[in-house]
Amino acid sequence: MIVNRKVLTLDEFTIQQLRDFPHATGELSSLLRDMGLAAKRVNVEVNKAGLVDILGDAGTINVQGEEVKKLDIYANNQFMGVLQHGISCAGIASEELDDFVIFDDEVSKKSKYVVLFDPLDGSANIDVNVSIGTIFSVYRRVSPLGTAATAADFLQPGNQQVAAGYMIYGSSTMMVYATRRGVNGFTLDPSIGEWTLSHPDIKCPETGRIYSVNHGNFFKYSEGVRKYITACQKKDKTDGGPYTQRYIGSMVADVHRNLIKGGIFTYPGTIDKPKGKLRLLYECNPFGFIVEVAGGKATDGKQRILDVIPTELHQRSPFFVGSKLMMEELEECLKEND
Repeated sequence: MIVNRKVLTLDEFTIQQLRDFPHATGELSSLLRDMGLAAKRVNVEVNKAGLVDILGDAGTINVQGEEVKKLDIYANNQFMGVLQHGISCAGIASEELDDFVIFDDEVSKKSKYVVLFDPLDGSANIDVNVSIGTIFSVYRRVSPLGTAATAADFLQPGNQQVAAGYMIYGSSTMMVYATRRGVNGFTLDPSIGEWTLSHPDIKCPETGRIYSVNHGNFFKYSEGVRKYITACQKKDKTDGGPYTQRYIGSMVADVHRNLIKGGIFTYPGTIDKPKGKLRLLYECNPFGFIVEVAGGKATDGKQRILDVIPTELHQRSPFFVGSKLMMEELEECLKEND
């Protein structure tokens, strides 16, 4: 078998990155590889979910008031377990857990990072075989090294992230992660069980023709949001259109498509849920960081999402993210009408 040595694996890529920073400890690289390992395990179960008793509800309700799926629990345990057994993480916070979890052993206390994650985004789609994913966010601790992590380590604004990423379990399985140096995508090669660099240095197109929104809530949105959606529908060739609506209902899949092809994803607040549905720490901040590094923009409709100061672990927020020019058009519409 001829091996293409021009294709880097995740391990090779992170080691290559370390060479550019001779004083780096390699802790972040190790953490990213741990996330990749857990995702491989989750991917195996996702791919055979229809063949074993892992589909459906677990019969419990999470802190968000949502039914927990069996695969949610499995994914949460995998990511938490891998990070706890590694050497690069002092603690985690998960969408599926009521509170953050501190890793209280001596090695973990000396670790520089904490990780927040949504172990299985879009899990309501598990039973119908729609793409789902994992979202994660990495922060440098503000508490002293050598001590146990504290709540302050987790309640940091998104602009303090050192890395963020997501995995998408679809027709192929991908891991995309961003540091301040850039965004890179890796596709899982099932023949060798390795993440291989398939999308180097991802840049979000400045504009696109796709808008993603739940039209079912149209009349519950603010006037500015409704006017923007209407403007998208009226676009023609003279002003960059026509726009196409694409809404999967799995945030990872929707934002991934728009990141690659150009577009805008919107999840506004509604009359009955003015704070929106998405979680600031587990969904909005990671994707805001990734898309901004790639050249796009992300807001809550009033300010840059990464500048929002979180006050609670499971805080919700309206969220708008996507191509720079489309986002600027949206912001102008919201400013004029809301």
